[in-house]
Amino acid sequence: MQQPAEPVVSVTLAEIARIAGVGRAAVSNWRRRHDSFPGPVGGTDASPQFSLAEVEDWLDRERKNKSATGRLERLWPQIEALGDRNSMGMVLSAVGAELSRPGDADALPVPSRLNPAQGRLLEQAVRLAEHEGASRTFGFLLQRWLATHVRQIVTTPEPLAELMVDIARRYVGAPVRTVVDPACGTGSLLLAAGRRWADSGAPELLGQDVDPVLGSVAAARLLMAGATGRVSVADTLRADALPPTGADVVLCSPPSNERDWGHAELATDARWLFGQPPRTEPELAWVQHAVATLAPDGIAVMVLPPAVAARRAGRRIRSALLRTGALRAVVALPPGAAPPHGVGLHLWVLSRPSEDPAGSTVRLVDTVGRTGSPSPGRSAIDWPALHGLVLESLENEQSPAGVSVPVIDLLDEQVDLTPARHVPAADSAVAVNLRQSWTRFDLRLSETRDLGQALSKLTPAQNDGTVTSTTVGELELAGALELRTGQGLPEDQLHRGDRPSDGVRVLTVPDLVNPDGPRHWLSAAETDSGERAGSVTVTSSQDIVVVGALRAFDAWVDVEAPTVLGPQLHLIRVDPTVLDPWFLAGCLRSPANARQAGTHASTSSRVDVRRLQVPRLTLEDQRAYGDVYRRLTQFDHAVRELADVGGDISRALGELLATGRLPRG
Repeated sequence: MQQPAEPVVSVTLAEIARIAGVGRAAVSNWRRRHDSFPGPVGGTDASPQFSLAEVEDWLDRERKNKSATGRLERLWPQIEALGDRNSMGMVLSAVGAELSRPGDADALPVPSRLNPAQGRLLEQAVRLAEHEGASRTFGFLLQRWLATHVRQIVTTPEPLAELMVDIARRYVGAPVRTVVDPACGTGSLLLAAGRRWADSGAPELLGQDVDPVLGSVAAARLLMAGATGRVSVADTLRADALPPTGADVVLCSPPSNERDWGHAELATDARWLFGQPPRTEPELAWVQHAVATLAPDGIAVMVLPPAVAARRAGRRIRSALLRTGALRAVVALPPGAAPPHGVGLHLWVLSRPSEDPAGSTVRLVDTVGRTGSPSPGRSAIDWPALHGLVLESLENEQSPAGVSVPVIDLLDEQVDLTPARHVPAADSAVAVNLRQSWTRFDLRLSETRDLGQALSKLTPAQNDGTVTSTTVGELELAGALELRTGQGLPEDQLHRGDRPSDGVRVLTVPDLVNPDGPRHWLSAAETDSGERAGSVTVTSSQDIVVVGALRAFDAWVDVEAPTVLGPQLHLIRVDPTVLDPWFLAGCLRSPANARQAGTHASTSSRVDVRRLQVPRLTLEDQRAYGDVYRRLTQFDHAVRELADVGGDISRALGELLATGRLPRG
């Protein structure tokens, strides 16, 4: 009987670029200049898909491979073609187990029953690891899997995991023999603990998760790291499979807002030392489980939503934690430290109940607004500064970011443990770094002055009628440029908050009107998947973005590519042998150009991008004009930065003046 044909594994232009180690513009040029380049096998005109096998053959034949990870890049689309998170995850965990303990059927908590397609991919990965190295191969596949399923898998960022381990080290006294994570996910907290205590006698790392795929991936990661320990697959609250007590350290980022966690069936559970958790307080069930798991001198560090510190339903249990001395500290982290990025999460430090809690205090630390940002204009977490601030605030009673509050002062009607309620307000970040802000101001002022002097020497030439114009539409018909229009994405498909390093910003017209700038992002894997499906429009380096709405009309070269474009935003990709992108962007953004191309055919005024006019100039003249536009863009940026930092300084000085703390001299 004839075997069914293998399905065609397809790749997008972006994936081809990664396989070859070049930019997407280079791949587009290959398509134009090489008749032998494979034709599309699917997708759309805007987002074509190509056969991976045909692309691999063409790249090898034309010797176009420049990527150091080319072999791995070729393997990933085949794994991604399996379709779902679990099928891909089981291949990933099987790869880790096979590379660490070949042939051991008990290496994973759930036996890997791979189908033939998965088995072939496992064999390919193992052979590939012989050339690329086991650690590199597994690490590459792990990161791609996590990025592809970023909405379904919540991981603890490595810097946060390391901070939690160091907090535990600050409190735990005895040698650490056992570290437990009862909701381990992919094992990030356990691996951080293994690294931190590796030099002082590697502890046994015990993890557990209800999701068999996540548990298997965590086990594979421990195997690849050479760690001592195991991962179980079980429902921790309902049917704990780990030892009930004796953990020196518990690290946990439990699931939040669960409703079906076992409230009724666990009503008389022995772990509820501080009272039965209300149905709406599953996090307090995890807190009590962690405390019950500890050895007498053990320490637990947990990531919790900020509402757990103040919700009325949990005040009785919070009161019991305080009265018994089980709650040692609460640390408020800035938004962006961990998913969900728009919320400032809390770290709770817990121990077994004290034999003599009388007169005890709780250390409350508020880090929000106290560490600044790693660079001006960015909201990303400055992890080294945050790490140092938290540890210093826990150890130093004089730290302005922390305060030791007597338990008796917290036992009021609310039992509110939110650090911001008790820690004195922080000085504004700009006030603390006033001298640095003035330095930024001076630099921007000097930059503005220098650019302004150069631009002021330009004088308008007389229009003698020798320069004629064309339109974007005519240039498109001539093949000199490619025009695409952005598409709308459902709100629930977009991420909010601080964008990770591999995140791709999503830009919409409201974002341009909003002074805070783009508010949404997609992961790189989601962007690639959207391109493959033709559901997103993504810029590349040297692409031009044109805003098709009169209220926010503009045009610029997207130097921050890639960017996912929303409705009324247009992408123009030029043929660099015909058009200079900077020249074209400078011409298109003219307000007069927008007025003549404007249309009022709908309820909102729009710009017909194809009607925008462009002077007919030689490529040499275009480049000269483009250079001027570059300097104009720099001037515009410097002026805006100058206004921003000037406003920050003005507000900071006003704040200091209002509180009687204005610097002298």
